[in-house]
Amino acid sequence: MKKIIGLLIFCFTVTLIAQSTSSVDSYTYKEGDRNGTGKWYMGREIAYVMGFQGMSWLERPEREKEENTAKLLQNMNITSGDVIADIGAGSGYHVFKMSSIAKDVFVYAVDIQDEMLAEMNERITDNKIDNVTLVKGGEKSVNLPENSVDKILMVDVYHEFSYPIEMLASIKNALRSDGKIYLIEYRAEDPRVPIKEVHKMSEKQAVKEFEAAGFKLEKNKGNLPWQHCMVFVKS
Repeated sequence: MKKIIGLLIFCFTVTLIAQSTSSVDSYTYKEGDRNGTGKWYMGREIAYVMGFQGMSWLERPEREKEENTAKLLQNMNITSGDVIADIGAGSGYHVFKMSSIAKDVFVYAVDIQDEMLAEMNERITDNKIDNVTLVKGGEKSVNLPENSVDKILMVDVYHEFSYPIEMLASIKNALRSDGKIYLIEYRAEDPRVPIKEVHKMSEKQAVKEFEAAGFKLEKNKGNLPWQHCMVFVKS
């Protein structure tokens, strides 16, 4: 009996150790693209985060024409009562469009950079917006309440996550059981898309990473000029 108990304790300990180190073991480090971090996950090099200095690029007048952001928001089918989280919200380009689409919509605007949060806060204050809440995100967590969000939007940001395993676990925790993730990434499959390669992502790569985190691809809406609009749900 003592041997059995001892074996069970040993197995439990090994399991805990394996769980605690699995994410660390899944990241590798080697030289790659000069615009990359040298940190790799599942064969993909993680890109550097675009700093707040690029805020003007996020708000560029030609963005609607280049990306058809109106179509992107139509793809999300935002309806009254939706709770949405924009992860990597930046200066709030999509946040404030979503917050005004339907009645009683509530938006969490999540970003890791204080300067981006300050920019959004100024707009919230100046326009007396009461259905947007700013959230300071972290490298390993979106810092959202459990089971609190119907729809999650990530526009050209997932490929910059330093810890994609931990971030997807955090996102999964925040997403309701019937919730949807809208993953927007520049198409790596299309050489005509004028974006640096390390800032692109293929559908195949995205599916591989999201399936490992417990999601499945529901559809990829192929109606944006440069980007994938991949819709993931919990598997």
